Amino acid sequence: MSTKHPQQFASDNYAGICPEAWEAMAACNVGHAPAYGNDVWTAGAAEAFRELFETACEVFFAFNGTAANSMALASLCQSYHSVICSNAAHVETDECGAPEFFSNGSKLLTAASTDGKLRPEAIRAIVNARTDIHFPKPRVVTITQPTETGLVYTLDEIGAIAATCKELGLSLHMDGARFANACASLGCSPAEMTWKAGVDVLCFGGTKNGMAVSEAVIFFETALAVDFDYRCKQAGQLASKMRFLSAPWVSMLESGAWLRNAVHANRCAREFAQSIEGLAGVELMFPVQANGVFLSLPDEVQVALRAKGWSYYTFIGGSARFMFSWDTSVERVRELVEDLREAALQSVAGAEPCASLLL
Repeated sequence: MSTKHPQQFASDNYAGICPEAWEAMAACNVGHAPAYGNDVWTAGAAEAFRELFETACEVFFAFNGTAANSMALASLCQSYHSVICSNAAHVETDECGAPEFFSNGSKLLTAASTDGKLRPEAIRAIVNARTDIHFPKPRVVTITQPTETGLVYTLDEIGAIAATCKELGLSLHMDGARFANACASLGCSPAEMTWKAGVDVLCFGGTKNGMAVSEAVIFFETALAVDFDYRCKQAGQLASKMRFLSAPWVSMLESGAWLRNAVHANRCAREFAQSIEGLAGVELMFPVQANGVFLSLPDEVQVALRAKGWSYYTFIGGSARFMFSWDTSVERVRELVEDLREAALQSVAGAEPCASLLL
């Protein structure tokens, strides 16, 4: 069976493990080490995060983003509370009800959004809509950074949301599955985009950044982290061989690979979007601000692309989503551009009426 597959752009999850993460896993795979996070790599990873974020934060590791987000939100809520998010937020559209499950029923209250972003006025409207005891009490706001549409919240936007949360007595959680891409996009420090802006808890994604598994749940408001280790254990997220989740973080953070990988992915997305700009029938649905490009494509163009072997997802208003990763090949991007251009030109040619019909 062939193990070689052509590079695709359906998801940055398709990519393999980057060298820094792979080498770190190999390096810690020597001899024995204490289990359940009582090893030097897990302690080192937590310290590396504290240095990166310039603050004394509490750090925990989970296998994947669904568990990280859901446990974090559950730790901020009681079952009779609610979580406010955009109707396009990942926790609403792609977590299979996990936030409600892990919290024993905390309800997600969604705000309609045309671009995936949540805004202060929407938060305020939801909080003020019902204040009686018969309705789940708003307790947390969560934002996806970058959003499911590939847009990035600016520091001012995060600050405005945080100020609204503080005024209304709400905690602020950031789903950062592609947190590194947002940092690369804004050119700001991780601290500036999180606790300095008013974020209480962050889920920092490692998987989409070049790791095999592992998401970091980071509590900047450390009082909120009480007993979170027990929550991880109960949820099946306490890895017995934790060093294989944590050691790659040490290498990724200390080497700067976490940011380099994101910069490369973002650059490839921008260059792809620029290469197809003005192509007949192809419309960019959202500005390209991170590592995702969302296109409106005619049906015949999509059929042609899939016939040529390209894989991609279609959602968010029917758009075709192309994601770029740490290992994206510039040559492979060019191949996609050429095939997309050919399919678009054929689509336009096929739509033109023949000469006899013009007589």
